[in-house]
Amino acid sequence: MQTDKNDSTDVVEKIEIDLLLSAVSRYYGYDFSNYSKAHIKRRILGFLGKQRYTSISEMQHHVLHNSSIFEEFLNNFSINVTEMFRDPSFYLEFRNKVIPILKTYPYLKIWLAGCSTGEEVYSFAIMLKEEGLLDRTTIYATDFNKDAIQKAKKAIYSIDTIKTYTSNYQKAGGTCSFSDYYMANYNSVIIDKSLKQNVVYAQHNLVTDGVFTEANLIVCRNVLIYFNRELQDKVLKLFDETLITGGFLTLGTKETIQFSGITNKFSTISKNNKIFKKTSI
Repeated sequence: MQTDKNDSTDVVEKIEIDLLLSAVSRYYGYDFSNYSKAHIKRRILGFLGKQRYTSISEMQHHVLHNSSIFEEFLNNFSINVTEMFRDPSFYLEFRNKVIPILKTYPYLKIWLAGCSTGEEVYSFAIMLKEEGLLDRTTIYATDFNKDAIQKAKKAIYSIDTIKTYTSNYQKAGGTCSFSDYYMANYNSVIIDKSLKQNVVYAQHNLVTDGVFTEANLIVCRNVLIYFNRELQDKVLKLFDETLITGGFLTLGTKETIQFSGITNKFSTISKNNKIFKKTSI
């Protein structure tokens, strides 16, 4: 008898989640239907507990009728687990294998998709500055989370993170002192403003929005893992349309272009660090 009750609860929960996602898509234009089902469920139930609603249906009412609640709901889907020079081996290999090729271009456009709160943006800016490329580069940093973008623009981070960031920087092949790139202020650090000058922040939704700019390099690390196969293919096609021939695509260590519709257009520069080069139109 208990099993039947649990099954019934699961069915109702699934229906409520489907109705909520459909309502959000129709009313606000944000489509989460092709996100990982497990990820979506965790995020919705987490928000439900945080807001202390009695049911998903009650939560749907507040999300639809209160724009500030919707903004909180939307931000709840944004994964902001990030740090400067995360996965140092990626940056080291990128510096050794890709930077020499990028140096042959007179001007660079880089699209950093899913920029979160900016740590990855400034990691790239530091690397490009050390390699003499930042002055002729524009970094387009995008995310669908407006709050994350605002934090990225401020470039203020907790001083507690600096030990980890410094270690990452050194392992990533940094050629200077990491302390050259920030100013300590009480319990925070402020990233040097010179690293912001060639960065353009914008809100962009990979699920619903189109080509953002023609790019020599696209950085989208640890975003696709939250999408199902159909949405991954859609986003990878968008990246393919955005990249020039000879451009580079970098993904997270658990992500790949294998089995996608763009596989044959790219060669693999690094299997472990997921760096790919577009070889054909």
